[in-house]
Amino acid sequence: MKTSTELPREKCSDKVRLRIDLAYDGTDFHGWARQKPQDGQELRTVQGVVEDALSLVLRAPLQLTVAGRTDAGVHSAGQVCHVDVPVDALQQRSIDGQPCKLVRRLSRLLPEDIRINAVEFAPTGFDARFSALRRHYEYRVTAHPGGVLPTRARDTALWGATVDLAAMQDAADALVGFHDFAAFCKAKPHATTVRDLQIFQWEDVSTATEPATYLAHVVADAFCWSMVRSLVGTCLQVGSGKRDVDFAATLLGQDSRSSKIQVAPANGLSLVRVDYPADAELAARAIETRQRRD
Repeated sequence: MKTSTELPREKCSDKVRLRIDLAYDGTDFHGWARQKPQDGQELRTVQGVVEDALSLVLRAPLQLTVAGRTDAGVHSAGQVCHVDVPVDALQQRSIDGQPCKLVRRLSRLLPEDIRINAVEFAPTGFDARFSALRRHYEYRVTAHPGGVLPTRARDTALWGATVDLAAMQDAADALVGFHDFAAFCKAKPHATTVRDLQIFQWEDVSTATEPATYLAHVVADAFCWSMVRSLVGTCLQVGSGKRDVDFAATLLGQDSRSSKIQVAPANGLSLVRVDYPADAELAARAIETRQRRD
């Protein structure tokens, strides 16, 4: 995707859209999405922290739209969001109409568990959520009886049984394709659970200091709530012999969430990349994505 440091001519009225790329350690957040206060206190979320910092710098109330809402405890190295900002707010001396300068300004306000990688003018038609082609997730897990290496405890999950990597891959292979993943998702009213799971690949990443450690690469056009962790948990159940090798395939096409699936812990999951089409195709992709799939 091509970006520019100059104010786009096609800006809408008095606002301009910015693309923000960021990373975060999700351990101490209640997920991405800002939530209603509980017992009079606002929960700490990635969206809330970033929106507050951005609104403070630009002196305007702002709301982010994100490529993928991550759950509590889930991390990201490649999250993408957009925000519509008043043009006048970018003309202040510290920004001087150049959104890239927001990276340094925000870094002074944000906590250590959030990093802004880039801020740029978004191309015409760009929507961080609906223009996306696919999301790339990684899941890191160890089956070592001694537990997780202490220095990787925040991004590596523990599975309390030895696993067969080949069996996990067999289960993953059965799930790849265009399916209804209702059995793997927490349902939302009127939302489709049909998804195109494009890649589900397991890899042994064991080292001398981290034996019995595995990494799953999971790529789809989109994911419904809790889907990735359910997919991973299904493979781990098969890999540890808790379920038969055909267990994964029997779940496809079910019309409701399955109670047989053991959801994998959140801390092993990370959103690592979001893919977008060429600039000329962004608007069309957003329209296509908004159409419900059956």
